[in-house]
Parts: sequence; structure tokens; C-alpha cells
Amino acid sequence: MNTLPAPFEERMRKLLGEEAPAFFDALQTEPPVSIRLNPRKFPASLPIFPQAATAGPVSWCPDAFYLNARPLFTLDPYLHGGAYYVQEASSMFIAHILNQILPEKEIRALDLCAAPGGKSTLLSSLLPPDSVLVANEVIRSRATILKENIIKWGSEQVVVTNNDPSDFGALRGAFDLILVDAPCSGEGMFRKDPNAIQEWSEHNLQLCSERQRRILQDIWDCLKPGGFLIYSTCTYHREENEAILEWLLRQYDARSVEIRHSFDSITPGYSEAYCYRFYPHKTRGEGFFTGVIQKTEGPEFHLPANKKNKISPVSLPAETRALLAYPELYTPYANEQIVGILPVRQAAFIRLLDNSLRVLYKGCEVAEIIHKKVRPLPALALWQGLNQDQCPIYQADKTTALTFLKKEDIPPIPLTGDWILITHEGIGLGWCKNLGNRLNNYYPKEWRIRMQLNS
Repeated sequence: MNTLPAPFEERMRKLLGEEAPAFFDALQTEPPVSIRLNPRKFPASLPIFPQAATAGPVSWCPDAFYLNARPLFTLDPYLHGGAYYVQEASSMFIAHILNQILPEKEIRALDLCAAPGGKSTLLSSLLPPDSVLVANEVIRSRATILKENIIKWGSEQVVVTNNDPSDFGALRGAFDLILVDAPCSGEGMFRKDPNAIQEWSEHNLQLCSERQRRILQDIWDCLKPGGFLIYSTCTYHREENEAILEWLLRQYDARSVEIRHSFDSITPGYSEAYCYRFYPHKTRGEGFFTGVIQKTEGPEFHLPANKKNKISPVSLPAETRALLAYPELYTPYANEQIVGILPVRQAAFIRLLDNSLRVLYKGCEVAEIIHKKVRPLPALALWQGLNQDQCPIYQADKTTALTFLKKEDIPPIPLTGDWILITHEGIGLGWCKNLGNRLNNYYPKEWRIRMQLNS
């Protein structure tokens, strides 16, 4: 590990006192590896990794566990099929928070700084049925990665946007829950990401604190009265953590929310506001901070009357509709040649988003129709609601699955049907066009594995 910045080391020794040596020793160890299963694709009762490879559950997150070592995730078809997500364990405490504050009824949620998608995929798995999640990322290249991960997770509840926080101004009072995993100085990632050490500076600490306040100012009005804002960072710096929560409480009509837990490894924050710190010498995870603020007053949100919008209604082709496990739950839409589906109960709100934000992806894009010819899209193969009983299926072993994921030719098999769903152990990966004597591989070239299979 690179040498730590002297001002950081001095601050942490003052903050931690007698615990400081254990903290600095922990930064010299290998970071733990943790994953979270997709409960709608791969139940926790089915082992993805051999039992000998696992090292116990992540206590505060259902369907999550540690691994004894970091495998070569790139060459695991389960990962590409969205059966699990590789996520830092401390940040999964968001699951414990959600289990306490979420209502049973449907909600509208916003993950404001969502890339690469760990917390968005977690949210989409835990939100009440019929909810909608807006997963936003301001940087376009990172938003593209977010979109890919959301598609692979396979939930139709998510809308991916590429907007600055200030662009959400038209949605005053629209969200029951807003998660702001704020851009920060990244001190909690020093063990995992040496680049974070190189980018650290005291000047950057101040810039981060100012940016965090600006982001929260831009988005606060979008939270409904009674709604919850979850604020988190991966840094130890008080001015980016407790001071931000205290500022929110002074600035707005709001209250701090206590999150009950029995985890001795979590350190209470240094504030009268309820907040929680994660240190690597106490927790099997990286540095993390979080706290919850509830809005007490503000404007209510009302969906505007129907206006002309970008989403055109359409009827799904019969062969495509047959692939939906519960077609009555969805509203089809057309966007040029792309046909997709939206959850019925959130379709009007998603249409509003389409008119006011830069929407990169919504619901599930199921097919492309060109000259009356229907081509199923990659998202449909990965979607949690696909009715696989209606598909000709190529059950690929690991070698064949990886060959497909490299976008190389796989051997033809005696199956009828134009489009063949490629699966691995029941997990959908993508489509091949059946030409009889060969299969055309339609896996997206931008997703393909570039690593050699014998690596």
C-alpha cells in the first residue's frame, strides 16, 4: 500500500485514539470480498460458489456473503447474467436501513449518484412491489456502465437517467426516498483503491464538502413531506459526514432518524444526529458513513395532466407478449424501432420522467421491430420476468457460455425456433439467431468478454 498522506494520518490518530494502531494495521491487509445475490434470479439456497469458498454471511444484508478469496469474476457467467453483484460489504448496510424505513406500499425512489449500480440493484431488490426507482448518474460514461448493470440485474422497476441534480427541479415532492451516496474524498477506499491516496488533498476535502451541500440543496425539494433521505459516503472526514447531516437539520424542516441495530462492529457517529461509521479494523468491509434524515414539511407532488410525450403506446407482437410471465402487469411502449414494457402502476410517472430528464433506459426493452420482423433484445434475455418456458433454450455449460459471452460462435444444436435463449444453469445470458446449420451470436459487442478463456 502507498504511504498515507501525513495530514490524514494525524487526523485519524486524533479521532481514533487507542484504536488508531489497529486501524492503520487493517489498512495494510487485503480487503474482504463480498457479493450479493439477486433474489429473483438465484435464491440464497442455491450455491453459486463452492461452500469452501464462502466465509460467512454479511450480517446486515439478506442474500449477501463473503468469499475467502477473490475469484476471476470476469470469467463467471453467473456475474454476466446478473445472478449476483460484487459489492463492498459496509455499503450493504443500506439494506438494513431500508428494512426499517420502507413502507409496505409502493413508493418512488431516487438513487441520485448511482454508478456503477451496487446500491441501485440493492434498492430494486428491496423496494415494495409496484415501486419505481430512478437510478441517476451525471457522468455519461459512468451512466453507460450503470445502464448495463441495471439491464443485467433484470428489474423492470428501474429508470436510468443521465442528469445533473439540478435537472430534477420539476419533480418537487415526487420521491418517497432519495439515496445520495455522495461523491467524496474516498478515504474509506484507501485500502481497496491506491489511486484514492494519490488523489487525496486537503484542498479536495473542502471541495467535496461544498459539492455535497450543493447536491443536497439541488435535490431536497424533490423529497416528499415524510420522505427519507439516506446520505452516505466512503470517507472518514467529519466535514463530509456528520457536518453535512447537521447542516441539513439546520437548513431544512427535517429530523434525524435512528436506525436500530445490534452490530457491535458499527461505530456511532460523532454527532447528536444519528449516524453510523464503519472502520476496517472493526468491520469486515471498507470505510463507510451513513445517516438518515426525514423531511417534515414541504410541497406535495401531483402528477400533471397527460401531455404529449416521447413514449408512444403500442401493441406487443403476439410472439413477444407470450414471453412475458405476467403481461397484464405491464404497459407496452414504442421508441422508434424499440418496443418495451413499463410497470402499469408507474407508467404515467415514467412518462413524466421521459419528458423532463435524459432517460437512457426504462422498464425493459423487449424487442426491435424492423420491416415487421421481430428481434428480441438482450435485456429481455436478462429480465427477471421472462417466461423461459416459452423459449427454445440452449443450456450452455460454462465453456460454451463463456464462448457466447465473448461473442464468438457456439456449436449449433437441433432446436426449432428462430431465436434461441442461451442460458447457464437457468440464468439467461442472451440470444442467438437459429439458421439451422449455425447460430448467429447476438450478444452486445460492447459487453463482450475480452479476456482470454485460458487466463
